Amino acid sequence: MFAFYTATSMGLLWLELSATAIFLSRYDAEQLPWIYLASAGMGSVASFVYSWLQKILPLRRVIVVVAFLVAIPLLVFRFSLNLEPAYLAGISIFVMRLWVDAVELLNDLNTTITANQLFNIREIKRTYPIVSSGILVADVLSGLSMVFLVWLFGLGNVILAACAALAIGGCILFYLSQKYQQAFPDSPKRLLEEDQPNLTTRRLQGPMQRYAVLLFAFFILYYVLYLLVDFQFYSQLEQRLSGENIAFFLGFFNGILGICEVATQWFASSRAMERLGVFFTVTLLPASLVFLSLVAFWNFFVCLLFLRFADELLHYTLVAAAGPLLFQPIPDKIRSEVQSWVRGISEPGASGITGLVLLSIIGLVHIIFPNLSKAEFQSLQGQIFVALIVVLSLIWLLVIWLLRARYVGLLVLSAERGQLSEADGDLRTLKRAVVEALERPGTEAYKRSCIELLSQIAPQEVNEALAPLLPNLAPSLQHQSLEVMLTRPSPIYLDQVRSLLDRPLSPEVLAVVLRYIWLTEPEPEIRQLRPYLRQEVDPVVRGTAAALILRLGTAKQKAEATNTLRRMLAHNRERERVMGCRALGETVYLQALRLHIPALLQDESLRVRCALLEAIAATHIEEYYPSLLRGLYYKSTRNAAINALVRLENESIPMLVQLAEDIHKPDIVRMHAWGSIGQIGTLEALDTLVVHLMTAWGTTRRNILRILLKIPQEAGIDGVLDRLGRSGVEVLIDQEICFMGQIYAALLDLTPERVRGREADLTRRALRDLQTDARERLFLLLKFLYPLEAMQAADFNLLSGSQANMARGLEILDNTLDIPSKRVLLSLLDRRSDLEKMQSLVGMVTYRPKTPSDRLRYVLELRHFLADWSLACCFHLARHARWSLTAAQTIACLRHPRGFVREAVLSYLRVASPRSLVELLPMLRNDPDSLVAAQVEQMMNESEIEALLS
Repeated sequence: MFAFYTATSMGLLWLELSATAIFLSRYDAEQLPWIYLASAGMGSVASFVYSWLQKILPLRRVIVVVAFLVAIPLLVFRFSLNLEPAYLAGISIFVMRLWVDAVELLNDLNTTITANQLFNIREIKRTYPIVSSGILVADVLSGLSMVFLVWLFGLGNVILAACAALAIGGCILFYLSQKYQQAFPDSPKRLLEEDQPNLTTRRLQGPMQRYAVLLFAFFILYYVLYLLVDFQFYSQLEQRLSGENIAFFLGFFNGILGICEVATQWFASSRAMERLGVFFTVTLLPASLVFLSLVAFWNFFVCLLFLRFADELLHYTLVAAAGPLLFQPIPDKIRSEVQSWVRGISEPGASGITGLVLLSIIGLVHIIFPNLSKAEFQSLQGQIFVALIVVLSLIWLLVIWLLRARYVGLLVLSAERGQLSEADGDLRTLKRAVVEALERPGTEAYKRSCIELLSQIAPQEVNEALAPLLPNLAPSLQHQSLEVMLTRPSPIYLDQVRSLLDRPLSPEVLAVVLRYIWLTEPEPEIRQLRPYLRQEVDPVVRGTAAALILRLGTAKQKAEATNTLRRMLAHNRERERVMGCRALGETVYLQALRLHIPALLQDESLRVRCALLEAIAATHIEEYYPSLLRGLYYKSTRNAAINALVRLENESIPMLVQLAEDIHKPDIVRMHAWGSIGQIGTLEALDTLVVHLMTAWGTTRRNILRILLKIPQEAGIDGVLDRLGRSGVEVLIDQEICFMGQIYAALLDLTPERVRGREADLTRRALRDLQTDARERLFLLLKFLYPLEAMQAADFNLLSGSQANMARGLEILDNTLDIPSKRVLLSLLDRRSDLEKMQSLVGMVTYRPKTPSDRLRYVLELRHFLADWSLACCFHLARHARWSLTAAQTIACLRHPRGFVREAVLSYLRVASPRSLVELLPMLRNDPDSLVAAQVEQMMNESEIEALLS
C-alpha cells in the first residue's frame, strides 16, 4: 500500500506540476477561478462515478479499473497539446488542469477504501499513517526529479511519465486485489434501504448539531484559504516566470517542501499535539497566515513564497493530523458518518465558493478601475486578496475558539452518558476547560460529570485542580471531589482541605475530610480525633475516626477505638453495624475485632453482610476469602461479593479460576467468576481469560468472549489481539466452522428418512441448537476483528428470517470480512440446504457418509464439544434405536456433572447392558442429584425383584 500510494502520488504531482505550468503558459492566472468553480462539479461527478461502478462491479475490480482509468486520459492530453486549430489544444489544456483535481479525489478514494478493506479498524490506526506518508515521500522524489525530467524529455512528455507512474500504481493495486481476494466482496455493492444521511441528521440534535455546523465552517474556511493562497501563488509565478521555468521552480519548491513535510510529520506533529494541545496546534496555521499576509504588504513576492510554504507545510502535517481529533466528541456510532458528510461536502463546496468569490472580485476590480494597467491591476488585486486572507483567517480563529468551547461540553456530556474513552480528546485543552466549567454556575449532574472526566484525563493533577474549588461546591460534589483526591493525597493541599472543618459539613463529607487530613499529615495529631468517638457523633464520622486511630494511634488510643467499633458492630441499629463494617475496611489490622466477623457474616441485615464482604477484601483477611466466593451463590450478596473480589485484583484470580473451572458448580456461579476476572482488568486477568479462551468450549467460551468484549475501552479486544494476534482469532473462527461442519455431517446421516421417532427428532433439534450456539460464538469472535456495529447489524438481519433482511446481512459481511474462510462462512450463514453447506466446507471438513449408528458413535467422540442436553439426547436415541455405544463413551458420560445426562446414560444401560447396570447401581446410590438417586433406587428395586423371580 505504501508503494502504491507513493507511485500514484508521484504521478499525480508530476501531472499537477506540468499541467499547471502548461496552463499558466497558455492562460492567465485569472482563469484559475474557473478551474476552482468547475472542480466542484468535477468532484461530485467523480464521486458519483465511483459509487456507480461499485454497484455494477465487485469492489476489487472497481479499485483496479479506477486506477487505470485515471491514467489513460493522460495519453490523450499529451498528444492533444499540439492540435490544430489552436482552440482545441486550449480546451485540452483546460480539461487536463481540471482532470488533476478529479485524479486527486479518485486516488484518495481508492487509497482509503483499499486500506479499509485490507486492514481492520484496529490495524488501520497503526498502518494508515505509514501508508499516508507515501504522499510526503512522493513530494520529495517528484519535486526534485521534476527538473531532470523536464530537462531530459521536455515539459509535455512529463505527462507521459505521470501516466506511467499511475499505471505502476494500478499494477500494484491489481496484485493486492488478487493476493488478498478475501479482503474484498465478490458481489457488487447493493443499496441499503436505510437512508444513512437522514439517519445522521436525525441523530444530530442540540449541542451536537451546533458542533457539527462549526466543524463544517472550520473545514470550509480550511479549504477556501488554501485555494486563495494557491491562486495568489500561481498568479505571482505567472507574472515572473513562464513555461519550463515554472515547472523547474515548482519542482525545486515542492522538493524542499516535501523534505520539511516528512521531517515535520515524523518528528514534530505528534509532539506538538501532545504538548501544545490540538486547538493550539490548529491555530498555528491561521495565525501564520495572518502574520505573513500582513508582512506581505511591504514585501509581496518573498512573503507570498513563505505564505505558500507555511500553508502547504502546516496544511498537510499539523492540521491534517489534528483534523480527525475534532470529531472525537461525536458518538462513535455516527462519527464516521458525520466525518464523511462534513469532509465530503466542505471540499467541493469550498472550491465552488472560492471560484465564485475570485471571479466576482476580479470582475468588480475591472469595472471599478477600468483604466488600470495590467501591472497596477495585478498589484491591486494581490493586495485585495491578501486582505481577504487576513479577514478569513481571523474568522477561522474565531471558529476554532467556538469549537474549543463546545468541544469540552460535548465530551463532558459523553462522560455523563458513559460513552467517553480515556483516549478521546485533547488533554491539555480538556483539563483547563473542565476546571473553568466547575467554576461557572451549572447543574450538579453536569459538574459531577466534569469531576469524573477530570479524574479520567488527569488523575495526577486532580488535587491541584479540585482543592481550590472545594469551599464553593455542593456537599455531594465535595464528597466526590475528596474521594477522587484521596486516590493520590498530597500534603501540599492540606490547608485547603483543613479549612473545610471551619464550615458546617454533612457527616459524609466530614468523614472524608478527616481521612484526607490524617492520612496525608506527615505527623498527625491523633488526640484531635478523640472527640469524634463520642456516642452522639454520626456513625459515619465515628467509624472513620475509630479506623484512623486504629491505623495511626498508640496502644491506648487503639484500645479506645477498638471498644468504639466493638459497640458499633454489636449495636441494635442497622446503620451502626453497617458503618462499623465499613470502618473495618479502613483499618490496617483488625486485631480483636476479627472475632466479630463470623457473627456478622450471619447477620440478619443484608446491608451489614455486604459491607462486611467489602471489609474482608479491603483488609485482606485470607481466612474469610471463601466467604467472598460463597457470596457469588446468592443473588442478594452477589454484587457485593463481586466488588470485593475485584478489589483484591490479582490476589483473587487463582481462587476465581478454580471456581470457574469446577464443572460441578452451578453455571451462573461459574459465569460470575469469569465475569469477576474480567472486571479486575489487570494484565494477569487478561492473560487468564485469553489462555482459557483457547482451551474452553461451549458455554464457557461464549461467556469468556462476552466478558472480554465488555471490558471498557476495548481493553479486552486489544488484549486478545495482542496475545493471539489476528491469526489466533482466525484459528478460533476456523474451529467453530469445523465444528459446524461436524454437526452438518451428523444431520445428513441422521435424516428423518433414515431415523424416525421422538428421540431422533429431539436429537436433531439439539444438533440444530449446537449450530445456533456455534453461530453465536462466531459473531462474538468476529467482533474482535471488525466494528461492533457492523457485526450487530449483520447478526440482526440474518436472524430476522426475512429473505431481504438476510440478503442485507450477508451483504454487510461480504463487504466487511477479509478472513481466509470468508466464503465458507457466508455459505454457512446463507439460506442453503445442509448438503450445500457441507459441500462448501470441502478443504476444512472431510465428509464421508456413515450409517446412523456409526455417526452417533462418532458424535459422542466429540462429547467434550457438545452441550449437556445434546449429549443426553444422543443416549436417549441410542436407547430407542438399540444401537451399541463404546464402553469409554458410556463410562465417561456416567461421570457427567449434569444429572439429566447421567439419567440418560442409566436409561441406555438398562436396555443395552442390564448386567453392567446391576454392577454400577450400588456405586450411584448416593448420587447428589435427587432425580438420579431416585432412578437408581427404583432400578435397584426392580433388579432385586427380577432376581427373586428368576
